[in-house]
Amino acid sequence: MKKHLISGLFAVVLVCSCATNPITGKQNLNFVSNSELFPSSFQQYNQFLSENKVITGTADAKRVETVGYKIKAAAEKYLTYLGQSQYLKDYRWEYKLVDNKEVNAWCLPGGKIVVYSGILPVTQNESGLATVMGHEVSHALANHGAQRMSAAQLQQIGGVALDAATSGKSESTRQIFAQAYGLGSEVGVMLPFSRSNESEADKIGLTLMAIAGYNPDDAVAFWSRMSAKSGGGSTPEFMSTHPSDATRIANIKALVPEARAIALKVGTIK
Repeated sequence: MKKHLISGLFAVVLVCSCATNPITGKQNLNFVSNSELFPSSFQQYNQFLSENKVITGTADAKRVETVGYKIKAAAEKYLTYLGQSQYLKDYRWEYKLVDNKEVNAWCLPGGKIVVYSGILPVTQNESGLATVMGHEVSHALANHGAQRMSAAQLQQIGGVALDAATSGKSESTRQIFAQAYGLGSEVGVMLPFSRSNESEADKIGLTLMAIAGYNPDDAVAFWSRMSAKSGGGSTPEFMSTHPSDATRIANIKALVPEARAIALKVGTIK
């Protein structure tokens, strides 16, 4: 009886927590609304900026703002083309260059973007920077942050269900089941889920940079430089949250014609 009840609740949670994302057209797991997520995101962003050195008044800082504006305008133009212009009404766009040697950039839900100075030698130019910022903005547009939070919650629910289902078994048997579930859900669900998010952000990002007036072929050059910087990576793809460098570059090459075609339909930023 307990197992059937938990299974029923699990199914209800899955059915009631799916939402269609306007930029991907896909139904995704989402327990968290933007109205719940954005205020926390904005607060975290402001706190991060207060605790780190923000670079202002330099050519690099200006370039980050310029590219950020073009990517923002591209996102607005694309969503208007899709008939979803209201989707971005709660976004509060902001682009900051932070003094940090790490080769990284990120975008919090709601359009709050940070670019680390350590990635600029790899971006090299505006197109490289547009590749990075388009990718990071795409995570926010596709609600990947909320999806990952929801997936983690669902993973926890699954663990509770497993614990209840094995309550009559010996402690050693329950531990074996719990370890198997933890490994299986991480490798079989959570990691592929993260990799699919990365690939989706690559695809949307290519479209945004093309609409913003940049050559999407330059994304291939950027990711090739990133691959060379990292030495090709040593983590097996099936155990990684990101696609392998070779997989990512091959996928991007295949997606470039589609990005160009969409940009021609939507129109590029002047």
